[in-house]
Amino acid sequence: MALHWQSQGQGPDLVLIHGWGMNGAVWQATVEYLATQFRVHTVDLPGYGLSESASATDLDDICQQVLAQAPQQATYLGWSLGGLVATHIALHAPTRIEGLITVASSPKFAAEKGWRGIQPQVLSDFTAQLTDNFQKTIEGFMMLQAMGSPSARHDVKAIKQQVFSRPMPNPQALALGLDILAQVDLRALLADLQLPFLRLYGRLDGLVPKKVAEDVSQFAPHSQCHVFPASSHAPFMTEPEAFCRIVEEFIVSSC
Repeated sequence: MALHWQSQGQGPDLVLIHGWGMNGAVWQATVEYLATQFRVHTVDLPGYGLSESASATDLDDICQQVLAQAPQQATYLGWSLGGLVATHIALHAPTRIEGLITVASSPKFAAEKGWRGIQPQVLSDFTAQLTDNFQKTIEGFMMLQAMGSPSARHDVKAIKQQVFSRPMPNPQALALGLDILAQVDLRALLADLQLPFLRLYGRLDGLVPKKVAEDVSQFAPHSQCHVFPASSHAPFMTEPEAFCRIVEEFIVSSC
């Protein structure tokens, strides 16, 4: 089944990939800003939003479904789990991608000794809660994404309005996403990336701590990095103008 895509604007192609529990509607304000300079494409990943009837088996399957309908060449911007999707595409389909931007993302989300990240217990708790009430689980995840930001209440309200304007994701897609967050580790592969690479973080992020920004620099020494001072896990909502300006400058300088 084809995934749901929306496109707006004119210029170089830019693909935006949402995170776990979300859908393409979360990019609404970002698209409106960036579409003045770029042809911006958003996709609902398999099992999410208006792609709720689609399904995937693993990270590679998700990426193949995205590539099947994506522009032949584009800059890819992925938020959180979407950052893993975008990075996987950059690693395995380099001729399709002109630049990579990850937002509040990590090549390895799960924490382990010597590596900052999401504690395994948090991920397993989300998995258990999915079978009970997955709408409540997603709302809890939204709160986590905004926690620490001075505009947290506003950010969560905005995310809810946009995301809940589309169908809820199916439980299988949510469970697969959590499994990807718990298991995937792309750290050792980052050195293989031979393209412009920008990593964006929120200083107050509790899911992808800013320490990860420093640690990932060791695996991707040629990448660029920026930390938004007043943001948690959704800097494109907390500091929208600064976010879009940095994205725009990166793409223009990479062309």
